[in-house]
Amino acid sequence: MDIGNIEIKWLGHSGFLIKSSAPGGVPSPEGKVIYIDPYNLREGSEKADLILITHSHYDHCSVVDINKIIKEGTKIIMSPDCQSKIAKFDVQIRMEVAEPNQEFMFGDIKISTFPAYNLHKPFHPKDESWMGYLIKIGDVLIYHAGDTDVIPEMQKLTGYQLDKKFIALLPVGGRFTMTAEEAAEAAKIIKPFLAIPMHYGNFVGTERDAQEFKELCEEEGIRVEILEKE
Repeated sequence: MDIGNIEIKWLGHSGFLIKSSAPGGVPSPEGKVIYIDPYNLREGSEKADLILITHSHYDHCSVVDINKIIKEGTKIIMSPDCQSKIAKFDVQIRMEVAEPNQEFMFGDIKISTFPAYNLHKPFHPKDESWMGYLIKIGDVLIYHAGDTDVIPEMQKLTGYQLDKKFIALLPVGGRFTMTAEEAAEAAKIIKPFLAIPMHYGNFVGTERDAQEFKELCEEEGIRVEILEKE
């Protein structure tokens, strides 16, 4: 789907491809190819300028899939426990180890790391310092929540609700992250211009969870798009 000059593709699970271009879809020298948590990618996938990894679990930090899309100079932002995996590539890449509440500039793109953790489940402890991301490209702001529950820090995102192009990518599959109902509660807190469900269809969660999320959000006046897997 396109939002302004930004193209967003869901790659399945928590994986996304985000591409920027000049107005009208014309490739731009400043345009970038950004992947978030690439997993089970097709052979021949487009090479990445920037890869954002939320945490070290194999379905988010997949060395096999990252190897498919890196090129000379690809930058990878990751949590500290991903470093030993990412350091093994033959291609010369740039690594940036990060924790929540940091900011990075990648050309004219602003990347902010955001906390992501479970409250009452053991799978994503807060003290691991795993992350979601806020990606600011022009007037579009994309929040990839990572593997998280509804956490108190989400209240900080309410200030972005006035942004007409604030997009939230939220996990809905349950068990390891939020259920559809919990993700809808997160959307009510965040109040994005658009919400997109993720983290379903592989290990946990189904299309029905995405549909339930959509129905619950739309009852609150929050627009939802369920993307087809690319």
